[in-house]
Amino acid sequence: MNPLAPYTDLRAYLDHNWPVYLDLLHQMVVINSFTLNPRGVDRLGKLTAERFAALGFESERIQADSYHYGHHLLLTRPGRPTANDQPAPAIGLIAHLDTVFPEIEEQANDFHFRIAGDRIYGPGTVDIKGGTVLIYMILDGLRHAFPEVFEATTWHVLLNAAEEVLAPDFGALARERLSGARAALVFEGGDVESNRYQFVTARKGMARFHIEVEGRGSHAGAMHERGANAIVQLADVIRAMADLTDYSRGLTFNVGTVMGGTVVNRVPHQASAGVEMRAYDPAVFEEGFGRALALSEACTVRSAYDGYPCKVTIDVEGRWQPWPPNAGTMALFEVWSAAAAELGLGTVSLQSRGGLSDGNWLWDSLPTIDGLGPEGDNAHSSQRSDDGSKDQEYVLASSFVPKAVLDIAAIIRLLGAA
Repeated sequence: MNPLAPYTDLRAYLDHNWPVYLDLLHQMVVINSFTLNPRGVDRLGKLTAERFAALGFESERIQADSYHYGHHLLLTRPGRPTANDQPAPAIGLIAHLDTVFPEIEEQANDFHFRIAGDRIYGPGTVDIKGGTVLIYMILDGLRHAFPEVFEATTWHVLLNAAEEVLAPDFGALARERLSGARAALVFEGGDVESNRYQFVTARKGMARFHIEVEGRGSHAGAMHERGANAIVQLADVIRAMADLTDYSRGLTFNVGTVMGGTVVNRVPHQASAGVEMRAYDPAVFEEGFGRALALSEACTVRSAYDGYPCKVTIDVEGRWQPWPPNAGTMALFEVWSAAAAELGLGTVSLQSRGGLSDGNWLWDSLPTIDGLGPEGDNAHSSQRSDDGSKDQEYVLASSFVPKAVLDIAAIIRLLGAA
């Protein structure tokens, strides 16, 4: 028997049902699920739970730690115990419900579900509603072509309500629910790359700092020398922090927000800024983190009148560890590489990404791989221009079925059922 025959049947099944999957993507995309629109996020969760119920999944909704956000959605289908009464192997499939687009932005940019050739445009088509649809296709395809594998595995589908703001409670929840699982498979979209699949095996970590400067106000004309200019002091600090960027080591600092002062005829007594640091290497991350905090001791601006010093305070608003290359992730990459070779899909490649995902929470507790979703581009972009210099987020329709087949073949290998 041709060992690839089941995959030929699988592909035919998925191709036949593509209109069903496309309709599901359409229904998801027309729901605005901006992170700070909890009602929309929960509407999407309800639709998702209803569709996965047809595959035998039970749903659980858990309110995110902040009520500014919606409910995380956990979908579970227990597997049949093994012949010696051992628990079924478990696999985690991870996506998120939220997007970065407020409804008013979608309307202002006429950003909606539309098909233009192979491109499917719309909010979340590649980040990450297309990934959720691909999870559904994988499970539906397994149920059809490999029912024994489907029935003998415990499937956990975990959907974060607030991934775009990196809410940490979902990470703790996912680590708990996937304890003992074979792998965490993250369905962020894959980048468009001709004749090659790229899988994410490392991501930067991130820290966010809030810098607050307290100076001393004074009349800018009559008593300028008595003032201690908080904005000038802030400028010195953010310049020093920005200068910590070292591209050769993958370390970046981005000064993202600056505020200060009230009127121009007053020496400003207060100023603040928000800065974000990112790095791939854990050691580089720690070094950069420490050097940034050390700038809280800086004082370069004093009153010319009596030496009154500006005071710099740096607070850590959040800290997310890097996901570096590691043995567990590389073992999964080898599984996907072998599956691609088996199917005649050519080579696959490693990719490190500067952005974070839910994989950052999980890689050190169980083998984790990312970029398993369909191919697309322009994530987080809602604008387009006539000259083509701006384009909106899209996913490639032609990428869904081949990527689902590859992911299924890899999952079967991972479970030892090849």
